Amino acid sequence: MTATRAVITAMEVRDVRFPTSDNLDGSDAMNPQPDYSAAHVLLRTNASDGLQGHALAFTTGPGNEVQAQAIEALRDHVLGFDVNEICADLGGFSRRLVYDPHLRWLGPEKGVMHMAIGAVINAAWDLAAKRAGQPVWQFLAEMSPEDLVGMVDYRYLTDALTPEESLEILRRAEPGRAERAAALRSSGYPAYATSPGWLGYSAAKLQRLAEEAVADGFTQIKLKVGASIEDDVHRMRLARDVVGPDIRIAVDANQRWDVGTAVEWMRRLAAYDPYWIEEPTSPDDILGHARIRREISPIKVATGEHIANRVVFKQLLQAHAVDIVQIDAARVGGINENIAILLLAAKFGVPVCPHAGGVGLCEMVQHLAMFDFVAVSGTTEDRVLEYVDHLHEHFVDPVRMRLGRYQSPSAPGLSAEMHTESLDEYAYPNGPVWAERGA
Repeated sequence: MTATRAVITAMEVRDVRFPTSDNLDGSDAMNPQPDYSAAHVLLRTNASDGLQGHALAFTTGPGNEVQAQAIEALRDHVLGFDVNEICADLGGFSRRLVYDPHLRWLGPEKGVMHMAIGAVINAAWDLAAKRAGQPVWQFLAEMSPEDLVGMVDYRYLTDALTPEESLEILRRAEPGRAERAAALRSSGYPAYATSPGWLGYSAAKLQRLAEEAVADGFTQIKLKVGASIEDDVHRMRLARDVVGPDIRIAVDANQRWDVGTAVEWMRRLAAYDPYWIEEPTSPDDILGHARIRREISPIKVATGEHIANRVVFKQLLQAHAVDIVQIDAARVGGINENIAILLLAAKFGVPVCPHAGGVGLCEMVQHLAMFDFVAVSGTTEDRVLEYVDHLHEHFVDPVRMRLGRYQSPSAPGLSAEMHTESLDEYAYPNGPVWAERGA
């Protein structure tokens, strides 16, 4: 009897929202009352072991239905696809979606459609890693350099990074992989805490949470800034008084400023030794970031969570416009494109400190940071991974923290699977949480 061919039989998309605006969790200069939300995607298969793939695209509330509909638009590009073919050629699967001429017309490679493609690609990686019985970071870190290069789309990149240069980077890191993986399992990956710094929090709450973060072992915290310079100076002074001179304080403007405003604002905050300014201006303004970096040095410039694709990262690095690259697991076209960005950062010698401020982002991006350490950059020097203490209880394999460090996931997959109860309870607009609010 011929065995049944394993294929993707269904794709389920859910609009899931959490009322984080109630306590102003996640509040910043551009999102004063966000509700952390996920367009969650589930790929079902007919495999005898019930194999599934999970991922999500992150938003902050209104408009999440648009993101969910964009993922729904990919249904016919996924259903019936052979699971063995996906797992054998994740690079080809990625390129098939990214370069579909009808989908590409809606971007190309940017915006809601590209994020939707990234969610489906990430769900395929979750599926493939589960099939291999490994967490994604390990699944990636045990691939050969040649296989990893095959995951990357080098179109538009070869003036800055070639496949041959990528092979050299990966081969250089290959000899120490096993030792670094062991160190990761033993000691974890360094993190920084954003939870003390949401813009809507009172001064007393900021001080209490900053003190708790230091007690929990974090050596860096982050404050949101950008609404009022006088308030920011006051909050920075309070935070510095609480944490002392040896704890790094990063600040994040969430794209609030024009270039000149960013320079002036950061000169006012410089007395309190900010470590980096994150998203000081438009994520598309490469020359603006370069000017800000020149004029506020030695304060570092960091950006990335809203950058649409690898090409913009390439140009930021070529223009020496950033000191810190901040990848995001749910913004660009999935793991494949993030591999390209990690390789670009390694080529230019710029540290990667991933963004994780949102529902499910800590769970997913930890795998990319750990892969970078084990198989790409080979170091955690000047690298920290963002941590926010919100909504982890809704995930089957939530992040684990100890002494300010992410503990390496051991469960197979991307850690993006949500509890069915959470998907049902927080479904928008008809789940119980939102129905009670008259959504």
